[in-house]
Formats: sequence, structure tokens, C-alpha cells
Amino acid sequence: AAIPKEIPGLHSVHAVDASGVHPLLFAIGSERYTPYYKETKKPQELLTIANHILGTGQLSLAKFLFIANQTDDENLNIHNEEQFLAHMLTRLDFTRDLHFHTNFTIDTLDYSGDGLNSGSKLVLAASGPPIRKLTKIIPDSLKNHTIVKNSSVIMQGVIGIELNSFKDYETTEREIQDLNQKLADKSAELNDIALLVICDTAEFLSQTFNNFIWTTFTRCNPSHDIYGIKSFIKNKHFGCEGPLIIDARKKPHHAPELILDPKIVEKVSPIVEEILKPFRKMPVK
Repeated sequence: AAIPKEIPGLHSVHAVDASGVHPLLFAIGSERYTPYYKETKKPQELLTIANHILGTGQLSLAKFLFIANQTDDENLNIHNEEQFLAHMLTRLDFTRDLHFHTNFTIDTLDYSGDGLNSGSKLVLAASGPPIRKLTKIIPDSLKNHTIVKNSSVIMQGVIGIELNSFKDYETTEREIQDLNQKLADKSAELNDIALLVICDTAEFLSQTFNNFIWTTFTRCNPSHDIYGIKSFIKNKHFGCEGPLIIDARKKPHHAPELILDPKIVEKVSPIVEEILKPFRKMPVK
């Protein structure tokens, strides 16, 4: 309830737990700068609000900020993460709506950057009617691509593609060039795909929505790991005419996964259960 009083025009924010909290932030704001201008709706006030968010307390630790316009769908539920992301992906214009902060500070516990507290951020702001329908069909151009080992549908409009393991950024550039050479003239097949996620294991990525969120947004440094089909840089602005590409493979500098050791769990569980016994008997008020 304090958020709208602290940041004018901001209705709600949601730090997504499955991403590790700080890597991914959803927000809903007002778009009121030119309400009389009906021909082209594009993010304006949302960008002002996004800058305020990234300069405010713990909110400043967000690495990916997706911000939507409240009036586009007043029933939008920011805590229904898949619904919110689908709302964004149907409306984001990747030629215009990607706003990078490079050579930036990031959360100390975020290991995706190139040094302690060093990395980048990306604001994705969407305002206006849908510009694409999201599909769950994997196009033949992806299935039959020579460097794509496997592919899977994550959610509508999002496809996981499995390539070789990450080697270095020079090799990745060549892989992206290869993808572009084969896919750039297949725009009709890709119209309803918003996001391609390069991953180590496509099957794991598609098992649950949380697997997708955790893998994609914890393992990506936006300035280094985001590409696009038919990408361009115009007046210092990066955009792409086809789907956005996120490289979510493990990199050499990433921290290893925190995986429970079954033997330790078996040994510790009885001790924890003994400690919790008195609390389990307490009445719930």
C-alpha cells in the first residue's frame, strides 16, 4: 500500500521468488503523459517510473524489470507470474521497448556479471494493444536447424533451444550469427514467438514454469547474454525485428547450484524434527 505514495504512478511491484528475488521484478504503472494521443501508444511515463524504481532502496537491485501499463488490462494480476509475462510478451515491441543499463551495479549476490557488484540491467516496458499472438508450436526452421540439438515449449511464445555448452563469448557470437543466417528470412514462422532461451537442458527448462524463471533470469547478464533475430543498433539503441534471445547457459564464472546432499538430509532430518516437536503441539491462533 505504501508503493503508490512512494513512487507516483506505480500501482504494484512483485519480486519473483523463483528467480532468486532480485534478478526479476514485475511492475504495473500508469501511462498518463499523452492520454489524448490515440494513434500510437508507447511507453512514456512507464520509463520515468522504471527509473524511479531502479533508484529506490531494495528495488534498485532488480536486474530485469518488466513494467506494464495498468489501463491495458485492469484485471492483470501481478502475482500470476505466467499471466503477467504473457501479457508483456504479447505487447513488447523489441525494436523499441528494450532499455539497457550497461556497466552498472548489480546485487552483490548476483554472480551473472563480470565482477563483484558489476553487471547490467534491462527494463522492458510495454504499453498498448497486443502486437502478436503467442504460439506453442515450434517452427520447422528451429527443429531442423543444424546447431539446435533439442527444443521445447516453455509457455506460449517462449521456446527453449539446446545448443552446445557455453565456451566463450566469441563462440556465442558465431552461434547467434548462424541462427540469424538460418532464421532471418523465416519471419512468418517466428511472428508469434517472442522469446528464445538458449539453455543447457531444454527438457529441464520446460518441466516447470519456475525452472524456466530460475534458469533464465539468474544466469543472464543482460548486456552480455541478450541477442535477437535480425538485431540492430540505431542511435545507441539495441533492438531486434524477430524474437529476443536470452543465453541462459551456465558460464564459467557462475556459482554452482546449491543441491541438497541426500545423505546429509537423511542425517539431519530427525534432529530437525525433534527440535520442531514442541512447536507442532502449540495451538494455532
